[in-house]
Amino acid sequence: MNAKLQYELTPADLATVLALVRAGTLLGAAERLGVDSSTVFRGLQRIERGLGAPLFERSRAGYGAGELAQALAERAEQVEAALESARSAAQLQPAQVTGLVRITTTDTILHGLVAPAIAGLREAHPGLSYELHAGNELASLTRRDSDIAVRATRRPPQHLIGKHVGPVRMALFAASDGASLRDVDAGKAAWIAPDDALPEHPSVVWRKRHHPKAAPAYRVNSILTVMELVALGLGVGVIPVFLARGRAGLHQLGDVLDECQTELWLLTHPESRHVRRVATVYGHLARTLVLD
Repeated sequence: MNAKLQYELTPADLATVLALVRAGTLLGAAERLGVDSSTVFRGLQRIERGLGAPLFERSRAGYGAGELAQALAERAEQVEAALESARSAAQLQPAQVTGLVRITTTDTILHGLVAPAIAGLREAHPGLSYELHAGNELASLTRRDSDIAVRATRRPPQHLIGKHVGPVRMALFAASDGASLRDVDAGKAAWIAPDDALPEHPSVVWRKRHHPKAAPAYRVNSILTVMELVALGLGVGVIPVFLARGRAGLHQLGDVLDECQTELWLLTHPESRHVRRVATVYGHLARTLVLD
């Protein structure tokens, strides 16, 4: 207890803890801090000795943040945001924004919306770099492994702030010279559908409700792959309209499926919105992401 009371955390200590919480490995934290792994290791040892308590659980997978490390990381993010705000206020003519921005989304939204949008930032802010994570969960943003999330969901997490981009409309598609809607209704069309990685996807729920006897000929782990296989003429599949419009060789079968509609959200943490590099990318995406 005396050690905890006597040790005074420094801004460098907080930066070390935050980098390790975000990266999960010594190497990743070292890259973020611009030092070597041994420096991070020694710094962590010094902090834990001073506090008299372990901050991370070591394993072969890396460094898992404990409750105290998470609490310190939250304070460190506040310091980071305050510094970014102060730097912006001090610059009458702000310089180019630099630094790493981590974005999490799905492969569909990444290829169809996010990547084309951030390409427009390169000329204005060449010092920005990006980590782009494509997955089907919000966990990475919830753990603060990412700065921004772009997600199709009807209910975004309440602890995040965000902008509603618009409705994600979906429809049934086939290759231009592929199956017709009559073939689908007659049960003659092969289906391409998400596998068990997306058991509650709106397209899966819709197919099981309206075509319960249709057993998919191809089961894949992403909607982007559904589109590519449909375009190759291997069968029919439910695809976001915004994505299909950018892919040649597809033909929409019937109307938009209202039951499959979800909402696209641009999300971040309340603290992260004050960090200049994050605010720059978030603001750009808020202005440029367009579904229709």
